[in-house]
Amino acid sequence: MASSKEIRGKIKSVENTKKITKAMEMVAASKMRKAQERMRSARPYSEKIGSIAANLSKANPEYQHPFMVTNESAKQVGFVVVTTDKGLCGGLNTNLLRAATAKLKDLEAGGQKAEVVAIGNKGLGFMNRIGAKVVSHVTQMGDQPHIEKIIGPVKVLLDAYAEGKLSAVYLCYTRFINTMKQEPVVQQLLPLSTEGLAGGAEGSKASHAWDYIYEPDAATVIDELLVRYTEALVYQAVAENMASEQSARMVAMKAATDNAGTLIGELKLVYNKTRQAAITKELSEIVSGAAAVG
Repeated sequence: MASSKEIRGKIKSVENTKKITKAMEMVAASKMRKAQERMRSARPYSEKIGSIAANLSKANPEYQHPFMVTNESAKQVGFVVVTTDKGLCGGLNTNLLRAATAKLKDLEAGGQKAEVVAIGNKGLGFMNRIGAKVVSHVTQMGDQPHIEKIIGPVKVLLDAYAEGKLSAVYLCYTRFINTMKQEPVVQQLLPLSTEGLAGGAEGSKASHAWDYIYEPDAATVIDELLVRYTEALVYQAVAENMASEQSARMVAMKAATDNAGTLIGELKLVYNKTRQAAITKELSEIVSGAAAVG
């Protein structure tokens, strides 16, 4: 059995750890609220721009943007993998990277090669470890992501798809459902479909056809709008992932704090037993010594 001094040292160490995890839980809770507000404020923009892009593409069936053309002859696919920069957020990154790896293996089994854009430090490290071809990356985005910083690396895959070098581009991120639940998502970003564009605007479908006046021309407007829409989807994925990260970290740190409290209680019980055993031993030694003298 460990000595009383060693047990006291362990109790002190666990108490210090508990203070740290409690502080991290409170910080994550504060950041989570801001991340959720940012995520929810980005949703209407991406839904509305998708609705407009769908209506424009229907109004001009004679013109197809490269993002809506399927490149069947291409033998490569692109992956945008969105993870966190920091750890201590439970199985958030593990679950996402497992889903992304499964999709990668399925495509490679079909003869496709993958190019990866890593957003976040954890995903970058993982993709390098498994030997994936990382064409660009962005890390250390902070608590508030800026679209200018994200779009640069992602544009490598968007341009490659527009040139016909990629057959598809997939977006991998963790979707925020609620504070206790987040789910990994691997969705097709490109090619875009009219049904996918109009997905967020089912209720706004009308029986009449849309008509537009274009300035300068239809092709230019559609080109610009679809690029903006694709960028908005990537930004929305990053915002969802950040909200998921803070929620997962808050839950993980709360569990760590609770576990530390349980461990402190168990250690105190062992400490009291050890102390009582030492006192009993000393008393028995005193009684034995007194009996020997007498």
